[in-house]
Amino acid sequence: MIPLFDLTRQYSMLKDEVLKAIDEVLSEGKVILGPAVEKFEREFAHYLGVKHAIGVANGSDALVIALNAIGIEKDEKVITTPYTFFATASCIVRNGGVPVFVDVDKDTYNIDLNQVESVLKKEKINVLIPVHLFGRTVDFESLFFLKEKYHVKILEDAAQSVGSEGKVGDNIKKSGTFGEIGIFSFFPTKNLGAYGDAGMIITNDDELAEKSRMLRQHGSKKKYYHEMIGYNSRLDSLHAAILSIKLKYLEEWTQRRINIAKHYQKLFEEKNLPIKYPKVEDKGYRSHVYHQYVVEFENEETRDRVKAHLENHKIGTALYYPLPLHLQKCFAKYGYKEGDFPISERLSKTTLALPIFPELTDAEIEEIVNRISEVL
Repeated sequence: MIPLFDLTRQYSMLKDEVLKAIDEVLSEGKVILGPAVEKFEREFAHYLGVKHAIGVANGSDALVIALNAIGIEKDEKVITTPYTFFATASCIVRNGGVPVFVDVDKDTYNIDLNQVESVLKKEKINVLIPVHLFGRTVDFESLFFLKEKYHVKILEDAAQSVGSEGKVGDNIKKSGTFGEIGIFSFFPTKNLGAYGDAGMIITNDDELAEKSRMLRQHGSKKKYYHEMIGYNSRLDSLHAAILSIKLKYLEEWTQRRINIAKHYQKLFEEKNLPIKYPKVEDKGYRSHVYHQYVVEFENEETRDRVKAHLENHKIGTALYYPLPLHLQKCFAKYGYKEGDFPISERLSKTTLALPIFPELTDAEIEEIVNRISEVL
């Protein structure tokens, strides 16, 4: 059996450190926020090179709180992509806004910033939520152009891209640190994952940081005194302690993911398979950290045959995402229809995520590609 993702292999390596950290937190008795959370917030902010890191309960809450902190009016439009996880768009609606979807680039699967500009030329929109999808950084140069020309605020959804980088001029920045505010998810399957739900908001803006800290705790700076309506969304100490351990290994794990992507690429090239895969590029910075390794087939029928064949041989796969957001029932009132975003719709039918995690072996990668080759 080759799973899509295997948390148990990682845990077997970290078990002693993790159990020691859990014992320290429980022995101290401070299990919500507290010293372990403050420590991880400092470490994560240092890793990213930002002033503020605010731990919250999960990545979805991070999006809701971050957008609330930026502030939008009722029925205000916010641009994002339809080819992403649900929370990227639901945070707009939960803040009283209206999602404006823009199709993705056919090669990167990230939001097409040329199409974003076409929307910005037609009407004034104040906030853009780009997603660094599957671990690939959105083009920072183009984002910078839009930000400067149209004065649009950027909320980066970096839930899948911890450690990925982009470049503006001569400056290399980590994903999540380019815009006014950014968010990360530490869902267990992420490149840096907790053993449950956890998330983070990061910013260099003191006011956004203060508001985010208040919002995560019922809109309160001082206990029982509430300046605004907030949320109950706090990073638990146990998760923070475990994330502090894992952060030490993140660079090593990231390099292993890149090496796995290189190995997939080498095998696909050798077999000359009719498959589109994310090529590893040497840009002088880390533009992709391969949270997911998503390949694309000629059509839905071929994708489904490969998926079934792999599953018959106990090889895990996943569909990201089987129904684009603009076609979800809960967003029907915004008037989108099938055909509006053809690239996102095609990708939902032709892409497949293959196993990728640091402990995946070269032999397992070779078996996966051989099984795909049997179908193609």
